[in-house]
Amino acid sequence: MDKEVMMKKNRVAQWAFDTGPLLARFHLWLEDVETEWFQGGHLSRLQDSISFVDAEMERMFMMTAAVTALGTQLFGRYGEGRNLDKKGLNQVKKDADAISAYAMSESLWHLSRSLPENHAIMVCLGEGLMPKAGETPEMGSNPLLGFGRIYARPQVARFLYAKVQRLINSNNYKWEDFYRDVIDAGITVWGAAIDTLENTSRFALGAATGPMTVLHVFNQPLCLAKPYEGYVGNLVLPRRVADTAAGDSLLLNFFTPRSKVLECIQKTYPGIRSGNIHVWTLRGKSRAHRISRIWEEWQSLGADLIDDGWKLPNGGEAFTDSGTYAPTFRVGTWNDSRRDTHLFLVDGYAASAEAIQAASLYPILGLDVSLAVFTSTFELSYDREPRIMSLDAEAEDFPLRLLKIFEKEIDAQTVERYRANIRQARSAGIPLDKAVLAADDFLPLKKWSVMAISGYMLPDPYSGAPGIHRSGDGTYQVSVRLSTPKGDKRTRFTLRLLEPFDQSRLIFNPLLNRFLHGENYQERQVTISDSGRIRNELQTLCTEALEHFGDGFIRLHFKNIPADVISPQDQRKLREILQWYKENHPIWFKWLELV
Repeated sequence: MDKEVMMKKNRVAQWAFDTGPLLARFHLWLEDVETEWFQGGHLSRLQDSISFVDAEMERMFMMTAAVTALGTQLFGRYGEGRNLDKKGLNQVKKDADAISAYAMSESLWHLSRSLPENHAIMVCLGEGLMPKAGETPEMGSNPLLGFGRIYARPQVARFLYAKVQRLINSNNYKWEDFYRDVIDAGITVWGAAIDTLENTSRFALGAATGPMTVLHVFNQPLCLAKPYEGYVGNLVLPRRVADTAAGDSLLLNFFTPRSKVLECIQKTYPGIRSGNIHVWTLRGKSRAHRISRIWEEWQSLGADLIDDGWKLPNGGEAFTDSGTYAPTFRVGTWNDSRRDTHLFLVDGYAASAEAIQAASLYPILGLDVSLAVFTSTFELSYDREPRIMSLDAEAEDFPLRLLKIFEKEIDAQTVERYRANIRQARSAGIPLDKAVLAADDFLPLKKWSVMAISGYMLPDPYSGAPGIHRSGDGTYQVSVRLSTPKGDKRTRFTLRLLEPFDQSRLIFNPLLNRFLHGENYQERQVTISDSGRIRNELQTLCTEALEHFGDGFIRLHFKNIPADVISPQDQRKLREILQWYKENHPIWFKWLELV
């Protein structure tokens, strides 16, 4: 047999063996694996890993992203929100988020069966907690994998679950106490920051590019004590520009006047024209209050402010309505056909999970990323927002200090809203005592490592990654990128559905979604795994309505489920479903109380 053919068979066999639990869970067959290296290509032997986990576990994480991307693209109602009203579009978005969160959660659960006995994966940040429709609190939060979700062997998971619930519910138990208890117990926790479906609106509307799944896994937990999602200002530049500033004793960060940033860029890249400095930033009317001054500063300096459809050097078209993570991979320089130097940079703000994910790419991509914590409302400009978040919300003169920042009269309701913003961030462990943050501020140890994993549902214009491609009957090619400080590679999997399409749809759908859409749960064979799956799904679908108490018990408050998250009609159906499970399988569902 030809040596190259033999190597390919061995490669596919090794991947199939290592990722077998995930392939079996979703009834998939692995037909081919192809890898393209951006950095570290010498580490191409089957035994090698480019991350802090072994090669088997690394493959499992990559297949997790592949399975999530494939299931979401095929069964997440892609494009069905087009031409619907706001409520209809929002429901499509929630269905897509539910599929993606379920697929990743199931994958992580099966992956965790292969973890070392004293290891666990803990979700520390999850995109989707904050209710958003555009940029305003509306229609309830989206299904997500959020803070405190534990994936580990049962004994470790039970120990950590109890600690996490104490962390969330007790004001006397701090993150430092949690971390000390974890260390004393000899447990290694890998923290995760997850956005199971980046660019959900674009997915629901049927955009041609952008939707992806993003999984960052750290070799230690993030320093967060409670669920949190907010907005974070971010300025992303090549590290060479920051080094130039440091050499001139200039402090370069998110608050540096953009004229000074321009000077550092031009000193770093002599001869670069201001018009060849291309600034990617979120655009749109809803962002004007917050960052229009950034737009105006760059435009006044002659820089190119990127609009939708802007042509990237690889031929792709940028979009600016969402998606603050992927552009980070494009930050850097290139030369055009006339040998003129161009620079692409990111400026503005992002949701907290995306911002911290992007910031943690700095040791991989050679970047400098500075962050500033914003409030969760859109009333003031970028330079005044962090001044609010640094205030003492409990101080007697808090209203007066807030008034000075606003420079206009504000009512008591506004004061309390900002007070709540600060309290939420501080209780979650967000560092508010520093004006400028970096990824290091969210990790307990000075030395840390990260796996940055992206699974592409549709083409990504910034990196040039292809989206999911149907290569045959029931067969699909899925691309996943793994970036670490040791290497950077993109792997394309060819996966075949082992079941008919409609049967595969059921395999990728959460049980509760299936039941709410009419599947007869009373005639379906029930197994003990239904208990864990439904518990997991409730935490994904309506986390704000759950009260954790006692030794692993959960109380579901239906009154706290927003009608736009689960309709009143579906809530009644949900109650019937859960009540039936409790009555017919009381031991398996003793953990659940319905209010």
